[in-house]
Amino acid sequence: MRTRALLLCLLVPLALAGPAHAQLPPVDPTTPPPAAPAGAKLSVGVASIGDRGKRWVLAGQSLVASGRLDPFVAGEKVTVSLYKGKKRIGSRTVKVKDDHGHGKFTTSFGGAKTPGSYFVVAKHEGTTAQKSASSQRARFGAVGTGGSSGEQVRLLQILLRRLAYVTPLSGHLDAATGRAVLAFRKVNGMSRISGTNYAIYSALFQGRGGFKLRFPKAGRHAEADLSRGVLVLADKGAPVRIYVTSPGKPSTPTVRGTFHVYRRSPGTNSHGMVNSAYFIRGYAVHGYADVPTYNASHGCLRVPVPNSRSIYDWLTMGTRVDVYA
Repeated sequence: MRTRALLLCLLVPLALAGPAHAQLPPVDPTTPPPAAPAGAKLSVGVASIGDRGKRWVLAGQSLVASGRLDPFVAGEKVTVSLYKGKKRIGSRTVKVKDDHGHGKFTTSFGGAKTPGSYFVVAKHEGTTAQKSASSQRARFGAVGTGGSSGEQVRLLQILLRRLAYVTPLSGHLDAATGRAVLAFRKVNGMSRISGTNYAIYSALFQGRGGFKLRFPKAGRHAEADLSRGVLVLADKGAPVRIYVTSPGKPSTPTVRGTFHVYRRSPGTNSHGMVNSAYFIRGYAVHGYADVPTYNASHGCLRVPVPNSRSIYDWLTMGTRVDVYA
């Protein structure tokens, strides 16, 4: 009897298991296997200024990081992290957007707060739709605005030059750089001194502060803006060089209108005029020992003597000169 009861106990579970097993759906050999996740190639960088193989940002200014995740797959996300040294100081997770089949992303950080070495890196966590990926580190430095020499001054000079202000790339706040800063200040309605400050650096790192031509379709020509006290040499619709100038004082104002260079006189004449390019009667663009920040001439357009030769060489016979306020 015990043997019989034991056999019944063993057979009952097997009998119950049979129908349950029979309820599983049959495998369809024609059903394709799940699609493999797409590949992933990830890169990232920051909006920065290049100089001698290195990238630079302004300390304290908002930092923009952007990159690509290829190919684009809808719904994917990327995490971008900002580091100073080994310390992570910020992280952002952003959606990847379609850009003609390429995945693109952009995010911003409060900025590199202090001067030093930084990097950003991006990471994509793998999903069923796209594989995981990590970018290389995008390294850059942050500079401050203090000091009379160094990388920050060289970057100031690079950015002034991009906007057509005339300056060397010496890395020193010399007299020539001071004149370029003064021209920048004049163009942008700032106090007329040659010193720099954070506002100037910030504008330059954002590409702001250039001169807008009044006659962009005039071809190769010069524009003298009497109210701002600048002389601009222009070509192909854009400023080529921007200089400070001191036009005529109220009692002897500079004539206004459109003129053309009709006579040129190199060297220094008896009135102390250096490298003179006359555009009407006795009115000329010329170098002079005294070029104050205000209108002080007898009607001519005074320019600093160190700039006079290059301006003279550019103002060839027949060059158009537009004078306005």
